Amino acid sequence: MSPSLKAQLQIHFCVLLWGFTPILGKAIAMPAIALVTWRMLLVAAILLLLPRVWRGLRALPPRFLRIYAGIGMIVSLHWFTFYAAIKLANASVAATCLAFAPVFLALIEPFIAQRRPDLRELVVALVAMPGVALVVGGLPRGMVAGFAVGVLSALLVAVFGSFNKRYVDQADSIVVTTIELGTGGLFLALIAPLFGGWSQLFEVPAPRDVALLFVLVLFCTLAPYTIYLLALRRLSAFAAQLAVNLEPLYAIILAALLFGEQRELGVSFYFGAAILLGSVLVHPWLAQRARQG
Repeated sequence: MSPSLKAQLQIHFCVLLWGFTPILGKAIAMPAIALVTWRMLLVAAILLLLPRVWRGLRALPPRFLRIYAGIGMIVSLHWFTFYAAIKLANASVAATCLAFAPVFLALIEPFIAQRRPDLRELVVALVAMPGVALVVGGLPRGMVAGFAVGVLSALLVAVFGSFNKRYVDQADSIVVTTIELGTGGLFLALIAPLFGGWSQLFEVPAPRDVALLFVLVLFCTLAPYTIYLLALRRLSAFAAQLAVNLEPLYAIILAALLFGEQRELGVSFYFGAAILLGSVLVHPWLAQRARQG
């Protein structure tokens, strides 16, 4: 198996696990900031049990420690806005908003990576635009705020994905995961007073929420986040994000089966979501044509 194919399979396995993330986010009754803060801190605490992580931390130059800490803050804001979108709208809307990430990534990554813009990536961004209008048209008025927060979450995905791609080779992926999630969790705890106060971080959740939180931590965070960073070494941030864009498809299907969310959204929402997801297939097709040409 070629390294590139292995990386593609790793990314798609991550996407399968991430497809359950919005479902768990809706099922867990905790406030968004408390959910994300504990999600990040628990993952970091588990990783800090590994001697490999401590060796990597000691060997890491302070400059890269600061860089990964900064990326972790962006990651934390992405997750916070993502779960806030779930609470303000629903799992389908929040997940679909992630399909906007390639649009932002096509514009942001060339600047961060200091490379020329790729025309194929810009084409994919343009293909997604009609889907945007249809998605918005299919939203109930009460979900528009959740949609806007979800789009902000997608923008943050593009930002931290681009930075991760630039700096992922400078340290062990598990060490990077520990730094980013640990600092991200601490950052959210620090700013919690801006979103309802510190007290919500220490409210005792129901036993069911605790069990679902640990499922989220172990199977939808710890495993896929580390695998994703490994795969990113062999793929561009844009190619990886295109694969990640299949996550809304899993989430929408699961949300319809488990929560009946198809009754909350208009037909045009699903047409728009189909166009956004269809844009995922455009980039590989164009890339293949370019290689053949």
